Amino acid sequence: MTSLPAAVASALLEADGEDADWPARWQALTGVSVELQSLLVTDPGPELVGLIEQIVTQLADGVASTRRHRVELAELAHRVLGTHARACAQTRPDPVRLADWLLDLQLRHPDAPDVSLAAYADALDEEGLSHYRERAVTLFELLPVIGFGETGRYDRERWALLRIMEELAEYTDDVDLQLLVLSKDLSSGWHYLQVATVLRDNGRGDEALDWVDRGLHAVGGRGAALRLIDLAVEEHLRRGSPPRAVEVCKQAFFARPNLDVYLKIRALVVHTDWPPVRAELVNHLVQDGSRLAIEVYRRIVEVELARRGIEEQELVVEWLHQLRGLQPDAFADYLEHIKSRHVADRQLLDELSRRGL
Repeated sequence: MTSLPAAVASALLEADGEDADWPARWQALTGVSVELQSLLVTDPGPELVGLIEQIVTQLADGVASTRRHRVELAELAHRVLGTHARACAQTRPDPVRLADWLLDLQLRHPDAPDVSLAAYADALDEEGLSHYRERAVTLFELLPVIGFGETGRYDRERWALLRIMEELAEYTDDVDLQLLVLSKDLSSGWHYLQVATVLRDNGRGDEALDWVDRGLHAVGGRGAALRLIDLAVEEHLRRGSPPRAVEVCKQAFFARPNLDVYLKIRALVVHTDWPPVRAELVNHLVQDGSRLAIEVYRRIVEVELARRGIEEQELVVEWLHQLRGLQPDAFADYLEHIKSRHVADRQLLDELSRRGL
């Protein structure tokens, strides 16, 4: 038994050197794995657990130090770790010491092997798992949050802790742990959306809406803004509060005009108080006067014209009259574009002519 670590050390020596003797060295390594499985049957106990831990560490060091054979070594390390889990289930080592060893293994070797907490459920029991969680969370909370627009720097420590926390959250089915992991990276609006979605899906609507609001302020109407708005609208409608859903959309539209948001608002209030709301939105575009606002103004004109109602046409003609004052240089070309698209609409062309357009 005591000769096995030396055999592993010899087989790992110069793993990135010439490949001529790799098959023999690989055979020696796999032979050690087989021998450990045999010892699990014939000589289980604390000594075997310690021996396997030593060999797992050797193999993990080998993964980190080689490029040529890292895949094979990672798979072998994972296999030997499985033997370790079975040995612990039989021997029941000190659960706190086991928790520390599993954490240290992953912190020092983020590349391999992967630790499955489910495999250690009996050996860790409540005491070991509680210690594992407390220590992992304490370390993870010390990591800085990646702020909006920042580039994430996933060094070995951060990567290792992230993997540990993801496995822990999945194993314990703990939403708070999942949220802790997600909220460490807020580099884009999609990350805010992930947090809000998890909260919404777990019945924590107030917190979800708070994260939507934070996300919308961060993205400034870009990126994931529409998806964030959708989530907020769905949540307010689920609560039976359409006015709150409309208000979210309006504030987003005022922050950054967008045709899709305009259409969302229309769908929400088309059967109630659409005319005054529409006027409010269009008046905001007129007052804004920015290039983006005017572009959205133009697109709204075309959307409303496509509806071909008499009321919409009269209103759109009025909007075109306003647009001429906002964009006098480019208006003539835009008006010709409108006329060419609606050349068969005699009523519209007559109304445009009557208004001097």
